[in-house]
Amino acid sequence: MKDLLGLMGKAKEMQAKFQAMQDEIATLEATGQAGGGLVSVTLTGKFEMKALKIDPSLFKEDEVEILEDLLLAAHNDARAKVEQIMQEKTQALTAGLPIPPGMKLPF
Repeated sequence: MKDLLGLMGKAKEMQAKFQAMQDEIATLEATGQAGGGLVSVTLTGKFEMKALKIDPSLFKEDEVEILEDLLLAAHNDARAKVEQIMQEKTQALTAGLPIPPGMKLPF
């Protein structure tokens, strides 16, 4: 019974740590770039776009498709950076826990 109470206490502690980590992740920002920095996108930890910068040289009528592709690439780059930061923070928090491979946290 003592082990069960200890386990419950650790579960509450872990839950509090996950909540703190989620709050921290929500405040982080990552900027992705494409086209050698001609387009940049900044996303929050909640994957909301906070900033978009486009070099004026890309505003040409016949190059709309290039601009669209660069916007997508910059957004995907920023998203990958946010996901990497989230993964690193989750791994640091769950280090040493017996979690099955492939299980994603937080749930």
